[in-house]
Amino acid sequence: MKKIYWTVLLAFMCLAAKDPASSIYTAYNGKLFIAYSSSSDPVPLELGGRKIAWINHPKHLGQKIALVPISYHTKSSTLKLSKDITLAITQAQYKKESIVVADRSRLYPNKQVQRRIDKERDEAHAIYQKSHENQYWKQPFAHPVKRVFVTSPFGTARVFNGSVQSYHGGVDFRAPQGTPIYAANDGMVVLAKDRFLSGKSVVIDHGNGVYTTYFHCSRLLARVGKFVRKGETIALSGATGRVSGAHLHFGVVCNGVQVDPMDFIKQINALFAS
Repeated sequence: MKKIYWTVLLAFMCLAAKDPASSIYTAYNGKLFIAYSSSSDPVPLELGGRKIAWINHPKHLGQKIALVPISYHTKSSTLKLSKDITLAITQAQYKKESIVVADRSRLYPNKQVQRRIDKERDEAHAIYQKSHENQYWKQPFAHPVKRVFVTSPFGTARVFNGSVQSYHGGVDFRAPQGTPIYAANDGMVVLAKDRFLSGKSVVIDHGNGVYTTYFHCSRLLARVGKFVRKGETIALSGATGRVSGAHLHFGVVCNGVQVDPMDFIKQINALFAS
């Protein structure tokens, strides 16, 4: 009876698009897809030329999962992860929002500043391509602020001063100047510095390709190389970088791809409740 219940639960959590025997599942652009296996040596997964590692289920001994991030830019299509698993990509519904930035230099940087932006982007990209093999997140993820009030969700098209320039790669929480920012889970601080667009920033490596990011802070309390615990204060909120006011931009990067942080937390935390 336990085996039947477990099989049904996994099929539901993977959002099967058809009969589970078909191994075709529905996934959404900008979201996390979790694959499951009870095999001791599952068939390797690959997405866009990148191998996706199988890792131990955080709660159930003998079970394995794979965290598959679907890029925001992925169009409706069929993606084959392995001979056993195929994803049918469906477009999630994202909004558009207008933002007025008073400092026009943040929107139209000169060549020198653009070189700095490119350097900081490449630095972050290099960090996200590597991750500690240890699985630091051995408990559910928490929100980085005590009072959760979302002012801008993930995936929103960002219209800065009338021109669409990007999409929102994280979620913004209301956080007045000086609000304590907490680590969402255990992990190693791999970046803590002031950057042009994201302002004073912290990035935490939680292992197994999972990172959380905290932008636009007024003060950094964490340092690179420090191991932080879930709930530890790592920064204070602010309005540094390209912003229209004080808040916290919180992001999740999984296996090199930005995904919806709220969806990520919901799905990962469900693993501990199953």
